Amino acid sequence: MPMFWKPYKSEVTSFIEELKAKKPTLESEQKAGRALLWDRDIDRSAQAEWREARVPQQPYVYQTHS
Repeated sequence: MPMFWKPYKSEVTSFIEELKAKKPTLESEQKAGRALLWDRDIDRSAQAEWREARVPQQPYVYQTHS
């Protein structure tokens, strides 16, 4: 290794580290936002009702006759 060698740090990594230093609550806010949309329990009965009520789609959706 050369004497003046230093590990490479990309601009993106530097930006993220700076952002986390300025706003330490960022990760907890991200987790809370994720929990609102993605981390939910699945209602199996509602999902089964939805599947039963589904109407099969025609091969060509813009055709008007049934």
